[in-house]
Amino acid sequence: MSIELNKIRNIGISAHIDSGKTTLTERILFYTQKIHAIHDVKGKDGVGATMDSMELEKERGITIASAATFCEWDEHEINIIDTPGHVDFTIEVERSLRVLDGAILVLCSVGGVQSQSITVDQQMKRYKVPCIAFINKCDRSGANPERVTEQLIEKLGHNAIAMQMPIGLEAEHEGVVDLASMKAIYFDGDNGEDLRIEEIPAELKDRAEEKREELIEQASNFCDDLAEAFLEEQEISAEMILSAMRKGVLSRKVTPVYMGSAYKNKGVQPLLDAAVQLLPDPSDVSNSALDLDNEETPIELGSSSEDPTVALAFKLEDGQYGQLTYIRVYQGTITKGDTLINTRSGKKIKIGRLVRMHANQMEDIGSIQAGYIGALFGIDCASGDTFADPKLNYSMTSMFVPNPVISLAIIPKDNKAQINMSKALNRFSKEDPTFRAFVDDETNETIIEGMGELHLEVYVERMRREYNAEVTTGQPRVAYRETITKRAEFNYTHKKQTGGSGQYGRVTGYMEPLSEGEFEFINKITGGAIPTQFISSCEKGFKSSLEKGALMEFPVTGIRVEINDGAAHNVDSSEMAFQAAAKGAFREAYNKAKPVIHEPIMKVVVETPTEFQGSVMGTINQRRGTIVGTQDEGPICVIESQVPLAEMFGYSTILRSSTQGKAQFTMEFANYHRVPQSITEELQKKKAEEAKKGAA
Repeated sequence: MSIELNKIRNIGISAHIDSGKTTLTERILFYTQKIHAIHDVKGKDGVGATMDSMELEKERGITIASAATFCEWDEHEINIIDTPGHVDFTIEVERSLRVLDGAILVLCSVGGVQSQSITVDQQMKRYKVPCIAFINKCDRSGANPERVTEQLIEKLGHNAIAMQMPIGLEAEHEGVVDLASMKAIYFDGDNGEDLRIEEIPAELKDRAEEKREELIEQASNFCDDLAEAFLEEQEISAEMILSAMRKGVLSRKVTPVYMGSAYKNKGVQPLLDAAVQLLPDPSDVSNSALDLDNEETPIELGSSSEDPTVALAFKLEDGQYGQLTYIRVYQGTITKGDTLINTRSGKKIKIGRLVRMHANQMEDIGSIQAGYIGALFGIDCASGDTFADPKLNYSMTSMFVPNPVISLAIIPKDNKAQINMSKALNRFSKEDPTFRAFVDDETNETIIEGMGELHLEVYVERMRREYNAEVTTGQPRVAYRETITKRAEFNYTHKKQTGGSGQYGRVTGYMEPLSEGEFEFINKITGGAIPTQFISSCEKGFKSSLEKGALMEFPVTGIRVEINDGAAHNVDSSEMAFQAAAKGAFREAYNKAKPVIHEPIMKVVVETPTEFQGSVMGTINQRRGTIVGTQDEGPICVIESQVPLAEMFGYSTILRSSTQGKAQFTMEFANYHRVPQSITEELQKKKAEEAKKGAA
């Protein structure tokens, strides 16, 4: 399996919903002869796309879990991860980008840069992933790749430069002009597999000359020889342009733009060439780990397969043979029979079966080298764990995991469903760090939390199908928070005397709102008023008080607590006593600090035909929404707004009926904001009614 490192590409395909990521991956697999027939995403033939292996994905025509595969092109090996577009599955994109070296950003030539494209782009920035752009769907009416290239510059701040020009658009879309080699490429054959290279049509010649000049001007910023040749008006070869563009791509200073129509089998092979020519190989990317023995000092990892092993588990799946752990090896080689250490838990793991994945099929292999993505069987670990040689105590920096914003109570139908449900929850929460499940102490209900309605809906559906767990769901609940609005002092003494030694602790100080962050504890005790060994108990007491606020028992955030005085008793003081004193102090000050309720606000972007703009704005205003901006993009109007999550349940049905089913929306968490007084009163009323019911 040994291929030189510079012949490997680890790439991801990410984009807004319905830009054609999975269709593009399907075509790539076909042209690289990994599959021998093309299937559609919304498979009329009942097969569905190769990468959407889950039943649910085939039915809904969406990607839920990222899928990994590998293929060969031009003597290079390409590992591809197809990621979901829905923001509810954002963790799937996060963890894929964490282990990839490069990415293809797919954009729709009609929709352009949409809300989710912006999110994906931010994720790429976070992990410094170099990318090339592919403007898909050039055969659709209203296609305008030039406008999309402009949007890449304006909306995403990319230095985007076209590498191609379309030959005809909409129904007339026939092929592309390659500006580096100045040739026209047409795609013949039943599935566009035969490339026909000809001279550029006369009517496009002048425009192509102009565009090539722009391309060379941009590329010459990254290569002095090219700049010199350009100034001296010498002949410039395609190789010179590509080598300069590669330097620009690797430093994330330029985004080359390719175009075509994956569905109509046009433009995919040149995109594969570009992935091989322009995107980095594992040795071009610098990866660092944290040295846990040395105060988490960042350590630059090598990319040689001779170095001590360091690998990252980035995704877990429950397969028919037990837990499947997807890993990316950064340095060293993992071979069957090796012993590695999980640096999070300190446990030794013995490597048994090693496989390479092709969507949901697998192929056994003997070893995985640096730069490769593979999978292990039967290893107990969590998503984001680092496996290293026992000599090293390194941890790869973990992934960014957003907090859940919505929860749902689920009730199993009977005892059998209860057992199956707990198996399912156990697996899902291990696989997906943004999905959490717990039992509410008071109501004894099982609560699941996630990133949105669709996210939870998919998991409930998977419970029914994959685990045969019949469950009913309660009303979705919003993750409200409590916080304080003013400073309040406390001076609380905890005293208890019951035969034998008593309990004594006094804590004095104040709490105040914290503008950023969830909780801060400051110790300003002088002269040992509270002995040092009890300070951490005070912090523990305050921290445990944050779990439920006194206003409506929601978690409390955004509080700074400072203790500056207190008293201890040399016999009766203990850790318990000071924890209790801190809890009492918190209760005493909390109500004086004027607590309020905060709710999650979502960024909602609606794309609608212009004629429905008014009625869509109406639906947002009725939901306590604030319109941030509107933009006309051809026949489509894009409305960006901020709406409380509590008002967004069932919005898709309302939106469909008010736009004849022509509008679509995306929603992602924006921030927490104070709830209006009238809503607070409503929530309190509801709470009181629930409490009455519970008591009855």
